[in-house]
Amino acid sequence: MNHLVSKVKIILIPLLFLQISCHPPLKDSQIDEFDTFSFLEHDISQIQMGYKNGTFTIKEVVQSYLDRIEQIDKHGPSLNSIILVNPDAIQIAEELDNEMREGKIRGPLHGIPIVLKDNLDTYDMATTAGSRALQNSYPINDSYVAKQLKKVGAIIIGKANLSEWANFRGELSTSGWSGLGGQAKNPYVLSRNPCGSSSGSAIALSANLAMLAIGTETNGSIVCPSHANGVVGIKPTVGLVSRSGVIPISFTQDTPGPMARTVSDAAICLGALVGVDSSDAKTLESRGNFYTDYTQFLIKDGLSGKRIGLYKVPFGINYKVDTLMYKAVEFMKSQGAEIIEIEKILSDDVGRYSFEIMLYEYKDGLNKYFQSLGSDAPIKSLEELIAFNRVDSIELVYFNQRYLEMAQEKGDLTTGEYKDALAKMLKGSREEGIDRVMNEHKLDAIIAPTGGPAWLTDLINGDSYHLGSSSPAAQAGYPNITVPMGFVDELPVGISFFGRAWSEPVLIEIAYSFENGTKHRKAPKFLTDK
Repeated sequence: MNHLVSKVKIILIPLLFLQISCHPPLKDSQIDEFDTFSFLEHDISQIQMGYKNGTFTIKEVVQSYLDRIEQIDKHGPSLNSIILVNPDAIQIAEELDNEMREGKIRGPLHGIPIVLKDNLDTYDMATTAGSRALQNSYPINDSYVAKQLKKVGAIIIGKANLSEWANFRGELSTSGWSGLGGQAKNPYVLSRNPCGSSSGSAIALSANLAMLAIGTETNGSIVCPSHANGVVGIKPTVGLVSRSGVIPISFTQDTPGPMARTVSDAAICLGALVGVDSSDAKTLESRGNFYTDYTQFLIKDGLSGKRIGLYKVPFGINYKVDTLMYKAVEFMKSQGAEIIEIEKILSDDVGRYSFEIMLYEYKDGLNKYFQSLGSDAPIKSLEELIAFNRVDSIELVYFNQRYLEMAQEKGDLTTGEYKDALAKMLKGSREEGIDRVMNEHKLDAIIAPTGGPAWLTDLINGDSYHLGSSSPAAQAGYPNITVPMGFVDELPVGISFFGRAWSEPVLIEIAYSFENGTKHRKAPKFLTDK
């Protein structure tokens, strides 16, 4: 699935301090044009009310978003967040309008425009992982996620750009770059990086190119781009949302999840995605642990009486982020939460085991995915993908494919090394990790800064990722929600709420209460450097 650059930033990375300057905007006339978008910062409830009142039709809403994609993503600031627009989007909108006129409402997302990260299968559109090798790859079936969204009336208006192969291809990669989609841009300051690997999903939401988006995460790939682009991201417990039809990295850590501009919208979307899928064994564990309606946990005083652990490891790297975090802590205390400082959650070995597991599962998962595409698949094995990249004119221009090659060298999932690493990582991240810390301190959740201000995009040197907190939840397969908590200059910074397996309800309570009381989200202005 995806994976922030931190995949191997599990291994130590040099800490780079970012110098952030003030940035002038685009011309005022352009900004005014972008800000006068009819549905700027609208949420699902506003759109549904407009449909109900007859203020606008689904077709009109979808056309407006498609026009804005053309205006802002393809021209204007040229964000490069969308790889492909759905050519049938207007026809689908008309069908949904007809159903609504007949009194048929499919579900809570009826008529809501959404984009999917382009590693989720859609049988009517190519699914590419951003790779030129899969440019003409049309899956036989929709992913489980796409089926669920269509069932409740969502309109998939496009496929979002991503860090190619969910940022698990090679060394010195740049988040948001793919051979097919080019370099995606942070809409707050265009020279800054959007993080990844669900880059386009987060950018499209932040820039109001869609109402919802789906990302995927292996370690940080939902929460980091959500934080860097000023939106909400939910990385669910692994198994809450099916991975069927998702181009994989790790069977143990991968999960799709909703991204939105508000916790409320993300909660609505999450309820539409859950369910037991016989094609994904992990979802069998979700029986009795999921809700089809998470809006019941949108409680304004959700912080009251909560015991929350403050994860201190990411502190001391960027004092500006620390300052925002301490302000967030003071707010939570004012709302009746008790904050308990905690230090290390995981041992250093857990990250090393996680990396080994990913290599083994990547090879196994990719080969199975290619086989699922049938006899007409443009690529039929990991070995063929590596060979394609070696002769392609673009794929290896900026960074190599070392992780694909390392995965190819691994054995199958019966290998002793793999089994040993899996057992040790799960024990270290769960029983001796998050569960241990939360039991010792009787915690409802743990908080930490999601990351630092977005770094300058650099295709030569790769990412300058310098702080984050995604690994404990990612390696345990536990849930994590990021919400905007403020700005450093013009760049958004997020706060993460994570905890035990299947604890999405309490995390939503806490995250919603924080969001409702602070309201840090603001639309980007597409600033440029001096």
